[in-house]
Amino acid sequence: MSEDLKRRTKSFALRIIRVYSSLPKETVAQVLGKQVWRSGTSVGAHYREACRSRSHAEFISKIEGGLQELEETVYWLELLIESGLVSQARLNLLLQESDELTAILVASVKKAKQNNLRRKTK
Repeated sequence: MSEDLKRRTKSFALRIIRVYSSLPKETVAQVLGKQVWRSGTSVGAHYREACRSRSHAEFISKIEGGLQELEETVYWLELLIESGLVSQARLNLLLQESDELTAILVASVKKAKQNNLRRKTK
């Protein structure tokens, strides 16, 4: 699997941790922050699990789990922005990275499904 993607998902998690650590201590910010922290840090964990998968089906499942976590992360980031707790400018690069990681993981799932179909038809 891609060492670059391992690095990127880990870097993404670290950036999420920094956002969470810098949030105001008010309850709503902490609740939203914990949600983004959980989902944002689990993307890389799902990817690493996929790297060690025992089958194509398990690989696809783990990558799709990572995609779900990414989508959830974007949702919580949008809530942080739209609630006025964090500025759009501060999270733009993180949202951009979310989009790029999503595109990479979607392409990985598509390719894995195509390869799985080819194997079954041989």
